[in-house]
Amino acid sequence: MYPRPADFEKQVAKGTTTIGVVCKDGVVLATDTRATMGFFIAHKHAKKVYPVAEHLAMTIAGAVADAQAMVDILKANAELYRLQSDVVMPVSAAARLVANILFSARLMPYILQALIAGVDSTGPRIFALDPLGSVTEETCVSTGSGSPIAYGVLETQFKEGMLVKDTVPVVLKAITSAMKRDAASGDSFDIAVVTKEGYRELSEEEKKALTPKV
Repeated sequence: MYPRPADFEKQVAKGTTTIGVVCKDGVVLATDTRATMGFFIAHKHAKKVYPVAEHLAMTIAGAVADAQAMVDILKANAELYRLQSDVVMPVSAAARLVANILFSARLMPYILQALIAGVDSTGPRIFALDPLGSVTEETCVSTGSGSPIAYGVLETQFKEGMLVKDTVPVVLKAITSAMKRDAASGDSFDIAVVTKEGYRELSEEEKKALTPKV
């Protein structure tokens, strides 16, 4: 038996803002790009949203090594699932796989909060996972230290059933608001969209075109 680290809760809560929103025609994900070590900014352009498969994506918050390892595990298993079953892995199955891995390591937990999102035969879906393997399906969710600020924007401006094109500006305002008010979030941001056409990240030109409208 291994005891939980004494500062476990502090490690989980420190740094990052990630956002996930389910739309009528897909899902929108957003993250900041600042990586911190306590009060030290370790990297200004860290990757926190990853394509897992053409229809599936994942955002990460927490310890970088733990998070990147989980992304690699999920990518490999999603591809194996496709090869063995000749169909893509359902979003719920991807979330359950990661939840089982996190739960199995609960005595020495991964320092990771994740959003697993995508579009499958059941439609657009997002699942939120905590470090101990709890999994909940969400329509509008944010994780990380900047999440209280992001929720302030999302809960006033996002409405269920919105289209991706109408949701992106709302998500952009939420992530930039968190970056302005949370010291552990900042520098830049990434926005990704998953629809029936697949995974796509907004280009730098698209982000610059949208930013003045926020």
